[in-house]
Amino acid sequence: MIKSLKCMKRNFFLATVLLPSAFFWSGEGLDAQDNSQIERNSKGVTSEAEPYALIMNTQARDGYSLDGVWNCLVDPYETGYYSYRMTPNNDAATFFADKSFHADRTDLVEYDFDTAPTLRVPGDWNTQNDKLYYYEGTIWYRRKFNHRRIPGQRVFLYFEGANYETIVGLNGRKAGRHVGGFTPFDFEVTDRIADGENSVVVKVDNRRKPEGVPTINADWWNYGGLTRSVKVLCVPETFIRDYELQLTKEQERDTRAYRRGLRRARFSVRLDGSHPEQSVTLAIAELNFRQTVRTGPDGTACAEFSISPELWSPESPKLYDVEISSETDTVRDRIGFRTVRTEGTKLLLNDRPIFCKGISIHEEAAYGLGGRAWCREQDRVLLDWAKELGCNFVRLAHYPHNEAMIRLAEEMGLLVWSEIPVYWTINWDNAETYANAENQLEEMIARDRNRANIIIWSVANETPRSPERLSFLRRLIDRTRELDDTRLISSAMEKADIGGGMMTLNDELAEYTDLLSFNEYVGWYDGDSKKCDRVNWTFSYDKPVFISEFGAGALYNRHGRPDERFTEEYMTDFYERSLRMLDRIPGLCGCTPWVLKDFRSPKRMLTGIQDDYNRKGLVSDRGQKKNAFEVVQKWYSEK
Repeated sequence: MIKSLKCMKRNFFLATVLLPSAFFWSGEGLDAQDNSQIERNSKGVTSEAEPYALIMNTQARDGYSLDGVWNCLVDPYETGYYSYRMTPNNDAATFFADKSFHADRTDLVEYDFDTAPTLRVPGDWNTQNDKLYYYEGTIWYRRKFNHRRIPGQRVFLYFEGANYETIVGLNGRKAGRHVGGFTPFDFEVTDRIADGENSVVVKVDNRRKPEGVPTINADWWNYGGLTRSVKVLCVPETFIRDYELQLTKEQERDTRAYRRGLRRARFSVRLDGSHPEQSVTLAIAELNFRQTVRTGPDGTACAEFSISPELWSPESPKLYDVEISSETDTVRDRIGFRTVRTEGTKLLLNDRPIFCKGISIHEEAAYGLGGRAWCREQDRVLLDWAKELGCNFVRLAHYPHNEAMIRLAEEMGLLVWSEIPVYWTINWDNAETYANAENQLEEMIARDRNRANIIIWSVANETPRSPERLSFLRRLIDRTRELDDTRLISSAMEKADIGGGMMTLNDELAEYTDLLSFNEYVGWYDGDSKKCDRVNWTFSYDKPVFISEFGAGALYNRHGRPDERFTEEYMTDFYERSLRMLDRIPGLCGCTPWVLKDFRSPKRMLTGIQDDYNRKGLVSDRGQKKNAFEVVQKWYSEK
């Protein structure tokens, strides 16, 4: 075992990556009546709570689901949280107390979860109730469940995602707060969970805010609620909270060992509990490999070693059964190994050039079901279409998708671009906005950094150039490299017209990204489809070029002339011309047309055609393939 300086740095990041951030608050240990703490946190000020780091690989943990039917109260004025003077009530006077009018009708109680309507969890409220279709505000969720306390066992409430600001209470007391709609979070409730019946109450507020991430203007639906699964996790007193296993960035490619298939790998682990110093063993039975490390007083350890794995690739998405065992805990996972880097204008996967035949995907259920796609079955429909299209790559826009989507794509051999919702015009000079973005970045990487198929972390989409924006995004890029130096970093930038039929990428941010990735809508927002015939491209950077968006809209089965917008004929003509244009782009390493499936957006108001849908999908919201689907499919088959 070689314990390198890089590994020592990794220890530090395991211990600190997700310490209490500006947009996480844990109520553990706070007085039940003390609302001053959470109010100080309402704009992102960290509390004095215990350090927080996301629990890794929760599907491998003991526990149980809280998915199902929850009672809900719609609260646009936040009556359940504030007094009529708009000052925060103590816990006993909020809906966290979960009082019942029918339990004692002599008491003045103006709410009752027992008689309240219901919503399914996971699920957004917008598509479950017509009255909530456009609703933005607060809804309270309540579910009762039974629990059996076991001595020496710690208990956490784990939320895979909730949009957007979430405050969680258990048995009448607040447990914690989280901001961000697409990343997971957890709160320890060991000391407050009851032996027997428990009541969990969750306040979810999906209102858009200028300082938010994303901000008030975005081209997708603002689905509110507990949009992903909720579960109770039961772990030993000292447990394996976090770990990382992947090939290192630097490989000794010219050595004889490398040519024989020997690769350098890095393993890091973090224990959480009162006995942090333990022996931890990493075992990969198929490789006949075992490595034992000793954690220090901070519960972390790191090692580098050599292994000879079959490398993961789209053609052969090999995953290994991995077991990580401490003296008090064991976790199992399935992990693949691969390398990714650039060399001039080439994108190299496992040291071989690859063309990323991709498609952009929004996390929205198919076949007219509407709402967030949140489960493996719904995700498979979308990914099966991507595979049918001929894809080896998906851009999961414009936020981290659910964990099942990432893992399923990995099993299916689909490379992934994953990004945070720094979208359009963010409040660049607001420190709290930056802290929010960085926190979402950290949670995205913490959840998914063991997934071999993710090769690109993206920090933004279509953001306008300015010194403030450049500083903001450079900081995010630097933080990304600190947390994970094995993947590529990019941003979906925007093209520039330099005249004479020539276009380029003219963005200072390109100096700091690994790819020249940008969105171009020549033939849709920029001229008509015939313009694609006249456009050529040039670039001043010796980096791979990636077209992260291009496309045109059409209503399925709407027909007309090739120059008539929103017809299948226009969309087909556009793609035929646009793909010929892409063939002329020097250094092109991949593309992700916009978009796989029509998706809901309140910005799309053309009655009878859009009807609250962005119609650029190659597949309709009802699952019908438009004619342009075959055009892209044929082009990919020839790549």
